[in-house]
Amino acid sequence: MARAPQTILAILGLLGLASCGLGAGDDTTKIVFIGSPSDLQANGLRLSPAGQHLRAATSAGLVSLNDEGDVVPALAERWIVTEDGLSYIFRLQNTDWPDGTAMTGENVQAALRQNIRDLKGTSLGIDLSIIDEIRAMTGRVVEIRLKSQMPQFLQLMAQPELGLRRGGAGAGPMVSEATDEGVRLTVMPPDLPEDTDIDEWREQFRVVDVSSMSARQATEAFEQGNADAVFNGRLASLPMADTGPLSSGTVRLDAVFGLFGLQITNANGLLTEPSRREAIAMAIDRSALLQPFNIGGWTPSTRIAPANLPGRSFEPQERWTQMSIEERRSAARARLASGDSLELTMALPEGPGSDTLFASLAANLAEVGITLVRVQPNQRPDLRLVDRLARYSDDRWFLNQFNCDLKRGLCSKEADAFVGRAIAETDTAQRAALMRSAEQALLDSNVYIPLGAPIRWSLIRGNVDGFSENRWGLHPLFPMARRPI
Repeated sequence: MARAPQTILAILGLLGLASCGLGAGDDTTKIVFIGSPSDLQANGLRLSPAGQHLRAATSAGLVSLNDEGDVVPALAERWIVTEDGLSYIFRLQNTDWPDGTAMTGENVQAALRQNIRDLKGTSLGIDLSIIDEIRAMTGRVVEIRLKSQMPQFLQLMAQPELGLRRGGAGAGPMVSEATDEGVRLTVMPPDLPEDTDIDEWREQFRVVDVSSMSARQATEAFEQGNADAVFNGRLASLPMADTGPLSSGTVRLDAVFGLFGLQITNANGLLTEPSRREAIAMAIDRSALLQPFNIGGWTPSTRIAPANLPGRSFEPQERWTQMSIEERRSAARARLASGDSLELTMALPEGPGSDTLFASLAANLAEVGITLVRVQPNQRPDLRLVDRLARYSDDRWFLNQFNCDLKRGLCSKEADAFVGRAIAETDTAQRAALMRSAEQALLDSNVYIPLGAPIRWSLIRGNVDGFSENRWGLHPLFPMARRPI
């Protein structure tokens, strides 16, 4: 059996993994994702949250994320960054692939290149266009050269989709097998001393059973003691998070970065002109939009990339700050006055939270004479909810989500051109200026109506360790396998 990378086990072992008295029994940790059973697929290019977590558990990359969302070593035991910030040199661990082949710079180079080829045409593939070259160096060393500096590059490389595989199998730290309910994860043994009692070593860990089901089923399983944790809660299902007096203190909110707003999907009628699309955005009172949910700390925004994004060289101002909501709506009514039908269709996921959000948005747009009609996603709505977590803290991630090549809705070729020039620009100040121009071009096009940050919640039993809220909404499953001491 291939050995699990020692660094993964060593570092995660220092993160307070011990847990005690899990609700589902001493030998199993039961994790439920809100979604559907098909979400447990950990292959392919567009992984669900459940699939991302399973891929991260079974196919480590050069680096990975710990439970607090920090980058830690994985298949690479260490790395250096050259002074110009353009080259990342990784030294691999002395470990094997699952088929027994020694892990080398050459086969890791091949696996990385395959991942990048596979991701072509996705937003993550666009993010990876920053890579200029991947080189296999002497022995267990790989160098990745960039076209321009990217301080968040390691965060990008830690994404689950960049977990490395050979022959379709990853190098742990866990292995998976299908069960009737979902997927069972078992910890892979590391390179242990010859005199180690392997059975005694295995006693340190539980198995982790992962399933995926509807929000109603997931919260009921938690309330009945049949799940130790529920992941991937969103605004649509937030009203279900209150599962009764026995769950006091179990709802955990991640203060995540990402996109939460309305993508405009056609440019007909009411949506033809950017100024009229802006009028729709101006009509929404974001400060009151989520009041029915009583969410503390949620920050509304009129920007695409949040003002508090770490590492930003400037703090952008919110739009229309010199106008009251009444003045904004008055200006919006003047722009919208015409003979066109003031009706828009909108698609939202199912759930009581979506019902509440739709009611709030409909009331806001009614203030400027627009009737909002809710339709199913397959009916090609005028507006579609975007609810997506950021992969790394850079303006480029946010702008890449609207790249015209993705064909997700209206877009701005001008913004894409600015981003492309920024990637090739080696001067830091010039690159930052180009990114500011890109965001402004996208804002001016009004192809997206920002509302604020996404909502992500989990249900966690009070006696479960190995879980921390973090900015990325990714919660490694390996830490939850540790048996209590």
